[in-house]
Amino acid sequence: MTDFTGELAALGTALAFALGSSLYTFAGRKLGSPLVNRARMFIAALMMIIIHAVAYGELLPSQASQEAVIWLSLSGIVGFALGDLFLFQAFILIGPRLSMLMMALAPVLSVILAWVLLGEILSAQSLLGIALTLAGIFWVISERQTKKTKDVSDMPPRTYLLGLLFGFGGAVGQAGGLILSKFGLNTGIEPMSGNVIRLIAATIVVWLIAAARKDLFSSLSRLRNHPKSVGYITIASLFGPVIGVSLSLLAIQLAPVGIASTLMSLTPIFLIPISYVVFKETTSWRAILGTLVAFAGTALLFV
Repeated sequence: MTDFTGELAALGTALAFALGSSLYTFAGRKLGSPLVNRARMFIAALMMIIIHAVAYGELLPSQASQEAVIWLSLSGIVGFALGDLFLFQAFILIGPRLSMLMMALAPVLSVILAWVLLGEILSAQSLLGIALTLAGIFWVISERQTKKTKDVSDMPPRTYLLGLLFGFGGAVGQAGGLILSKFGLNTGIEPMSGNVIRLIAATIVVWLIAAARKDLFSSLSRLRNHPKSVGYITIASLFGPVIGVSLSLLAIQLAPVGIASTLMSLTPIFLIPISYVVFKETTSWRAILGTLVAFAGTALLFV
């Protein structure tokens, strides 16, 4: 019987990111994307250290090789510190659904990088599944928002374009972070331990940047003045950097990067019902059709 643990972990990642991104959007509109990114890095790193201590009996992965630490630290900096900063700015400009739709480029970039750097070659059926999944997602994103849609209906074209560009930056960061993680996980380190290293490295970098910009104390002050937003960030950090990223590392360890990344890109599909309920965003028949095409592509990856 075929083991689909990696693929199922990737789907779990997509769902966790969908839940977390909506909460990050609420917090980002109050605090701004740089502060949200810094706060969630610290909170998520603290959560993962505690979870790691419970699971393995030590706060930090003491058995990690120097090679694993280097690769995973670089992965955290590229994926979290840089990629997610772009993504959170896209959340603020164009909302979570369209932002995560732009992240559909991540599988394409991941497949190319995995082929060039890791020598991974996917079957014709897997490539067809990836193509169908991406076609469905891009069919949705190519639809300009209507007047019925409240989140970006009155947005100037320049703002809309900037939001899409920031979303693309997030996709580049995610793809690069996944490939760097693959190098680190190939050393034999456990995915949970790898996530601890990634989060700690990213947290150090984003807060050092804040200190260099003399924004450290003002950041802490703004967080104290917005406890509700801190609550959103805390819950979102549990879904995203803790549960979601741990599942994503398990996914790329057990499944080819291209397949895992494609399944993780289904976040915008999960966001359609969430956006309808939370952000009152109307879903068109075109979006529904794109969703069905994306799911058809996903099914091919499991056959």
